[in-house]
Amino acid sequence: MTDVTRFDTSEVADNLNRQLTAPTIQYSVAMPNPESHLFEVTLRVQGWSQPVLDLKMPVWTPGSYLVREYARHLQDFRTLGGDSLRDSYARALPWRKQSKNHWQIETDSVSDITVFYRIFANELTVRTNHLDSTHGYFNPAALCFFLPGFERHCYTVTVVPPEPEWRTVTTLPPVSGQNLTFAAADFDTLVDSPFEIGCHEVYDFEVLLKAHQLVVWGKGNLEPDRVIRDIQKIIEVEAKMFGGLPYERYVFLLHLSGSGFGGLEHKDSCTLNYPRFSFRAKDKYERFIQLVAHEFFHLWNVKRIRPKALEVFDYEKENYTPSLWFSEGTTSYYDLVIPFRADFYNVKGFFQNISKEITRLQTIPGRNVQPASESSWDAWIKLYRRDANSDNSQISYYLKGEVVSFLLDLLIRARHGNDRSLDDVMRLMWQKFGGNNSAENDDFDLNSETAAKPANLTSNGELNYHSLPTEIGFTPEELQSAIESVAGIDLSDFFARYVDGTEELPYDQYLEPFGLKLAIGETSETPRIGWTLGTENGREMVKFVEAGSPAQFAGIDAGDELLAIAGFRVNAEQAAERLKDYRPGDTIEVTVFHQDELRTCPVTLAQSRPTRYSIVPVDRPTAIQQQNFTGWLGVSLSKL
Repeated sequence: MTDVTRFDTSEVADNLNRQLTAPTIQYSVAMPNPESHLFEVTLRVQGWSQPVLDLKMPVWTPGSYLVREYARHLQDFRTLGGDSLRDSYARALPWRKQSKNHWQIETDSVSDITVFYRIFANELTVRTNHLDSTHGYFNPAALCFFLPGFERHCYTVTVVPPEPEWRTVTTLPPVSGQNLTFAAADFDTLVDSPFEIGCHEVYDFEVLLKAHQLVVWGKGNLEPDRVIRDIQKIIEVEAKMFGGLPYERYVFLLHLSGSGFGGLEHKDSCTLNYPRFSFRAKDKYERFIQLVAHEFFHLWNVKRIRPKALEVFDYEKENYTPSLWFSEGTTSYYDLVIPFRADFYNVKGFFQNISKEITRLQTIPGRNVQPASESSWDAWIKLYRRDANSDNSQISYYLKGEVVSFLLDLLIRARHGNDRSLDDVMRLMWQKFGGNNSAENDDFDLNSETAAKPANLTSNGELNYHSLPTEIGFTPEELQSAIESVAGIDLSDFFARYVDGTEELPYDQYLEPFGLKLAIGETSETPRIGWTLGTENGREMVKFVEAGSPAQFAGIDAGDELLAIAGFRVNAEQAAERLKDYRPGDTIEVTVFHQDELRTCPVTLAQSRPTRYSIVPVDRPTAIQQQNFTGWLGVSLSKL
């Protein structure tokens, strides 16, 4: 049984007709013993005419910028030449590995080649594979080979579930007349189409005349009706911003796990991983809604509006770009804005969320070391490979990009009296670099004053997708130019200081036109020592030491085991309270095990630093400031 609508596969057929001399590439994915966590994969290549068949497995997947070495989960590789189902002369073909992800088969003039292998799948994340007795989930990038030179050709996948009641969900169209077989127009489309197989719950709903599904695996306290109703709000707000929905069907695939968290965007779907009992508490539910808003926003920003370096994916190595601060960071800004516009929280809640992000940024020393553009470039080696020095040497392009996008939004709004905003930048980027000329016009009301008004509307107010260009990647210069064209000002200095540089962000400069300022909240009563502690296997460990802090000057390192302060044993929970007995400038003795060597280090405590930042109204806002604030958020400044 399959939970998909049978859509017209003419695009796939046309692709095949254009490639009459190309081989057919067919995958079969079985899971006869799901408890083993092993997918059993069969790849059949028919019509092969070359002496060698090269197979390569991706080392990463778009949307998650880290080389994950998916081939490390592959085992039991073997080959057969000839029709393995009917040909009694089918025989093993010689093969060798050429590199970590490259298998080469000597075909010996055989045109029909079958490859068998297994993939171990016991990692429940949105970017990998997971198989157990309850379901099978796989990302094709982590499971399937591509044939070099044939990435633009059609790939089909047949699913063989272990039990007849297991259902299959994917956004790929079914192949007519073939049970549980789905066709991808090319390898990029295959990679962009995860599969969920099992006894999950499927909820169908409609938004703006488009079909949607919420697919839920796992148990928890999720209330489907409430979640669907709230997802509909997110879809409507984002569709209104961009002037339509660039797909015919969209799937929200939700895994309920013990403590996981994450999302991965695809063109027609997203995979979400969220703690199973986190749908009742208000703050946790809002976090879930923000995750939905983030991944759904990606169907424009990064899936269709993407940096030049990601225009054509190279699945074998890092794809470097300095623009993830926009692709991910601006999306992070909107995952706070969209729920506010959808009335999930009021203006106070919006500023609490923004203030929380500013606090995170301002309390990470790495903001003074790594620019946002460099963080984007180095995502492959830093962001997902944290170590004890990470907070000293780097900043997340999600976080810095989010706050920079907030300031750009304020800058544009202040210059144009709220007649322009970062929304217009997104629409301009969509019109110049995104688009989907195969989608039909969307029929819904765009006459609201707050609705998007793209330049390419038809006479009846609908978005004419046919006038949009095909997707082309943008360069960093084109991104800056688009923002400048909306802002109406040269932003070279802004980019040099805050995107490509590490100068402190001038919050008050951009908040002031709206009657706001950044207030420094409480400062800790505890003198600063500059470490982060944690309990690990019953030991009190130093987890992080801030660069230039009293702890670092005293020779204390991350990885040291804390034993005592001033001669008295202390644990991680007690340390902060114990330090309150001292004042900045006092010198205390801290006893640690440093690489199993007992050390007592004299530490001179420093003045504590702010631990919280908040956006608050200025003391006496002017009429213009109040007008700007209301024009921005639709409520009076007094509401804050």
